[in-house]
Amino acid sequence: MFERTREFRIYCSQVVPGLLQTPEYASALLRSIAIQNETPDDVAEAVQARVACARVLRQGGHRFAFIIEEAVLYYRLGGTEVMAGQLGHLLTVMSLPSVAIGVIPFARTRATWPLHTFSMYDAVEVRVELLTAAVTVTAPGEIEQYRKAFEVLASMAVYGAAARELVVRAVTSLDD
Repeated sequence: MFERTREFRIYCSQVVPGLLQTPEYASALLRSIAIQNETPDDVAEAVQARVACARVLRQGGHRFAFIIEEAVLYYRLGGTEVMAGQLGHLLTVMSLPSVAIGVIPFARTRATWPLHTFSMYDAVEVRVELLTAAVTVTAPGEIEQYRKAFEVLASMAVYGAAARELVVRAVTSLDD
């Protein structure tokens, strides 16, 4: 799916999107999930797979639109050093020509409520992440609803210098 998709649209309200995660952040996140779900510890293998998927960010022919809630920048997964590295990585990835990262500010008047995390792969499939499962949506009418929701969320986000400013503010808050 990652190789075939040309346009990725990803919204996250709780964590940094998987394709943008550093190995340390992914490790902290996946370890917390393994503990929560009482599953075997395959975190190292899962992190390796996640990092391998992220190579599509730098391969030609793909476009990425990420929307995250500002709160994502403040949820401290893995501690201060891990978050500093993760936020620094976000600043670096924002400069890639194929990547657009929008941040919905805390103070923004909401046109819709924060939704669950979802990823759109072209207009073919949507994957929704829930606590106990991932749901795959392929019905065209439902995909269209996610497309519309993504547009609304994207319209509330800030981009470019304004988004970088929010990330830098979150980095600065790590000293608090």
